[in-house]
Amino acid sequence: MANSTIHIHQKTLQDLELSTVLEHVSEHCVTPLGHASALQIQPFKNKDALLNALQLTNEYLSSFQNDNRIPNHGFDSITKELKLLKIENTYLEVHGLKKLVSISLTVNEIITFLKKFEDYYPTLNSFASNIEVTKAIIEKVDAVIDRFGDIKDSASTLLEELRKQINSLKGKISQSFATALNANFKLEYLDDIKESVVENRRVLAVKSMYRRKVKGVIMGSSKTGSIVYIEPETTLKYSRELQNIEYEEQEEVIRILKEVTNYIRPFLPLLEQYQHFLTEMDVIAAKAKYAQRLNAILPEITDNKHFYIRDAYHPLLYLTNLEKKEKTFPQTIELKQDSRIIVISGPNAGGKSITLKTVGLLQVMLQSGLLIPVHERSKVCLFDRILSDIGDNQSIENHLSTYSYRLKQMNYFLKKCNKNTLFLIDEFGTGSDPELGGALAETFLEEFYHREAFGIITTHYANLKMLANELPYMLNANMLFDEKSLEPIFKLVTGQAGSSFTFEVAQKNGIPYGLINRAKKKIERSKVRFDATIAKLQKERSKLEKTSESLKINEKKKQTEADKLELINAKIQKKLESYQELYDSNQRLIYLGQKINDISEKYFENKQKRELMAEFFKIVQIENSKRKKVSAKQKKVIKAKETQVKQEAEKKVAVIRKKKKAAKQKVEVPKPKPVLKVGDRVRMHDGRAIGSIDTIEKNKAVVNYGIFTTNVSVDLLELVETKK
Repeated sequence: MANSTIHIHQKTLQDLELSTVLEHVSEHCVTPLGHASALQIQPFKNKDALLNALQLTNEYLSSFQNDNRIPNHGFDSITKELKLLKIENTYLEVHGLKKLVSISLTVNEIITFLKKFEDYYPTLNSFASNIEVTKAIIEKVDAVIDRFGDIKDSASTLLEELRKQINSLKGKISQSFATALNANFKLEYLDDIKESVVENRRVLAVKSMYRRKVKGVIMGSSKTGSIVYIEPETTLKYSRELQNIEYEEQEEVIRILKEVTNYIRPFLPLLEQYQHFLTEMDVIAAKAKYAQRLNAILPEITDNKHFYIRDAYHPLLYLTNLEKKEKTFPQTIELKQDSRIIVISGPNAGGKSITLKTVGLLQVMLQSGLLIPVHERSKVCLFDRILSDIGDNQSIENHLSTYSYRLKQMNYFLKKCNKNTLFLIDEFGTGSDPELGGALAETFLEEFYHREAFGIITTHYANLKMLANELPYMLNANMLFDEKSLEPIFKLVTGQAGSSFTFEVAQKNGIPYGLINRAKKKIERSKVRFDATIAKLQKERSKLEKTSESLKINEKKKQTEADKLELINAKIQKKLESYQELYDSNQRLIYLGQKINDISEKYFENKQKRELMAEFFKIVQIENSKRKKVSAKQKKVIKAKETQVKQEAEKKVAVIRKKKKAAKQKVEVPKPKPVLKVGDRVRMHDGRAIGSIDTIEKNKAVVNYGIFTTNVSVDLLELVETKK
């Protein structure tokens, strides 16, 4: 397998919508070159290159979970600069040289980082290790260009000398202009604005009538013609000299840039390598970010033909449902030597096609170096070919019917199908006469089976379901349906064919029962019975699934309840022990109290002090013999514990007393509301004014306050005095 060439047809990639996945990946790129490169991802033709690419993405993904984050790889494209470097006698502008410095710094930082953390990122380090780390470009450019993007004065002796002359001339221009300005201002030749700037030169704003009085060159005039702009004669000489020196300065700058560019030209292959490396890093990072969004992983890749994906999600469906906040149902599918082909049957809209596409897209993604959203216990193998026939393939351009097109596809499948092939066919055999199409589809399927190819097909044909039952290495499977509502559960179950529920679905959609019965009579009785048996079995399985789920939930609940009871029991046991200690302590104190009471009574009668002291001393000795010697610290702890237990007991007693007291108190019975009549003196609940009721009608009363009357709801009034 390591040396075999992997080939996946473009039609398969189109059927499985790999391009949409690549668009999602490219959105995570940070550079235009990376974005374009991500859209061009294709399945790998070589196994070793594929495994390396998967490992690179997996290592980058792991960097999101640890503290050693890979440095930023963003860069400005240097494609234009690389083209110029290939042409002799060209030179790079300052901006281009700054980009070369930036890309060098970025690459150097990443390579140094990966070398330092080689234990974490062995594959990434190996990927970067063949690129040379050099500071030559950075140092050369930095010696000439400052951080503001200007050529440094120290770039050459001549440039330094020219810039000194420029500064000197600028000073002379400024000085001579100031002299001319003051002289003409005193003579009142100038307008109120005094001066202006024309063609980047300072000029005098001379009143039009005095223009012949001022010596110099006319540079322009105002819109109205009232002002003429003149550059003074004394300034003009220095300006011309400045122009000449600035030209020389520009020439020297170009010479310096050419010299720097010629120095960098031998580094052209390295710079190309830099750009390629960073573009690749951008794509790897984008694949890792996409994997993080999908919770995708790198499953175990086996050399033997064993394909087992557990809890697999269709990436596009998963992300769409995530946006809609809807649930996506994962699938678990296994293909191995003793179950190479799975025939999925059952009604439409049950998820057969999406299951087929999930397997195909995940396999194509993996073989294109992308991580896939499956459970970490999944195992996958690689296929040399992946063939697919999915969706409506009617070709208008080629004037082919669906069936003709599908036959062409089958012919292509027969040419290419072998033991290293995975084939995916949706609605196998449709598009022709059901009897004949079914027979032809059965023959094709037998051929694929004998060639030991791996595959998944979806079908409604009973003969294909029966073939899957008869052949030992072929399995029937169906998508579970709710037996009552006939709603899909989107769960694949292997080992049993699915009924198409043709008549059941028809009945559910309101087709009259009489028509359904007539239809049943028109077809072979055995076919109906076979379909009915399958439907019945599916319903039974669905019931069992639900019962199993329900039992699991109940078991979990019972376990939780048992744990709670155990916790409560332990707490109660602890409290009982504390209360027992408190009770024993109190009993001892009561006994001592009784003893002292007896001695006191005896002394009261016989007044024998010695006998009293002897008895008392005896009690103290007996009590002290029971005590253990403890430190002051331990005494504090015991005392604190006793206090806590006492407080708890007192709290509970207080609550009980409160409840008893509340029970004793009679509940106040609210007084019955008096019935109001015409003539009663009343007032509002929240008012002070008293009035008498004139009339009452429909729970509304007209109250007369002497000066005015008001209409009020009877509920808002209270009786002050009844009418006598």
